[in-house]
Amino acid sequence: MYVHADDVTMAQRIDALLWDYPRAAFVPHGLTGTAQAKGARVTIGHGVDPIDHDDVLINLTDTVPEFFTRFERIAEVVIQEPVVRNAGRERFRFYRERGYPLHHHDMKDWSDE
Repeated sequence: MYVHADDVTMAQRIDALLWDYPRAAFVPHGLTGTAQAKGARVTIGHGVDPIDHDDVLINLTDTVPEFFTRFERIAEVVIQEPVVRNAGRERFRFYRERGYPLHHHDMKDWSDE
């Protein structure tokens, strides 16, 4: 799994969150280009093609990454903030216009308990 962040700051914040959450289960991960990323099932990066992953892309940016086509699945996380929601709609249209199968998962009732 590759988590695609906007920039190094966002990538580092996600890395820090994965060290603490979920508390009951550690998620092996690493930032692209670090020793922790070698062999990790989850890699976090920004701006570059993660050549060692091709299964799941979690896109946390406002644009469709150029390298998206080689991934089997893509997850686009869209929150209800207007700017983020509008960018998410643009990405949805991008995928729909190219004929990709799309699935919407409403997480408004999601809880981490």
